[in-house]
Amino acid sequence: MKKILGTATVLLFTMAGLAACGNNTNDSENSADSSTVESKAAAVTDQTLNIGILPAESAIPIILAKEQGFFNELGLNVAIKAFTAPTDRNVAIQSKELDGTISDVMTEATFKKNGIDMTITSDILEDFKILASPKSGITEMKELDGKKVTLVPNFILEYIMDEFAHEDDFTYEVVDIPSFSARSEALLNNQVDGAVYTEPQASMLAQEGAIVLGSSKDQGIKGGTIQFMDSVLADRPQDVAAFYRAYNQAIDYMNEHKASEYADILTNYQFPDAMSNYLDNQTDSYPYAQAVPEDQFETIITWTKEKGQIDKAYTYEELTDFSYLSK
Repeated sequence: MKKILGTATVLLFTMAGLAACGNNTNDSENSADSSTVESKAAAVTDQTLNIGILPAESAIPIILAKEQGFFNELGLNVAIKAFTAPTDRNVAIQSKELDGTISDVMTEATFKKNGIDMTITSDILEDFKILASPKSGITEMKELDGKKVTLVPNFILEYIMDEFAHEDDFTYEVVDIPSFSARSEALLNNQVDGAVYTEPQASMLAQEGAIVLGSSKDQGIKGGTIQFMDSVLADRPQDVAAFYRAYNQAIDYMNEHKASEYADILTNYQFPDAMSNYLDNQTDSYPYAQAVPEDQFETIITWTKEKGQIDKAYTYEELTDFSYLSK
């Protein structure tokens, strides 16, 4: 009897011990989970993330993430540096003033060729329009055959124009006018037959009489990117992951509010009223930051190599890393 009782008692204590161990294990796991969450938040560094933007739709989620405090809520310090031309942005990249920037696939490839180590981490919101001058009489894309089109060569604008020209089987003459205002004046005064612009510039020019012939969004053409310096990705991956969490919060905000409700913010960043009108006329929801489609990436890389901008066809794996979107 004593033996049985002793065994039962041992068993009882053993079970109690196991239960306690089990509870301790759960407590440890819960503590570890809590610690992990806290460490992720704490892991965001106190270093400023310098982001370059251009005056286009693609910059709006970044601007809203900053102005609505989404970056701050995650403990992330972001400084936005605005550029009026991609060439100025490129100079800032070369002088190491930026940690990340809005750009495109072909620019990333040329950076890599020139020893500037950056990696594409997502796509952007983008819609580029092909426009005809008001008095050109052109109402269809194919009517640009043999005509003068102003754009910024070797960037996404020329690639998009080439895609439309390839589809409708025509050729055109590139007119390189560096200044935005000078290009706009040339289009509206019928000194050129066509132009390629993103939003909000495209809507502004349409209001002035330019004819919209096509849209990259409607055509499913994507090549715009956000990219970060490799050194930042290596040393501060948590900052980049936090950047995208705040970016996607801004996308939610855009889907839940009319642009007229944050028009004053856009005005502070030199966006015209046409931007708010354009955004409020959109019927589709804005998507979160996504991977650049691999087939489009490869098409752009081939185009960039054929243009002589790069010496080799960089692979998707060499120039992209979209893992920060899910961290």
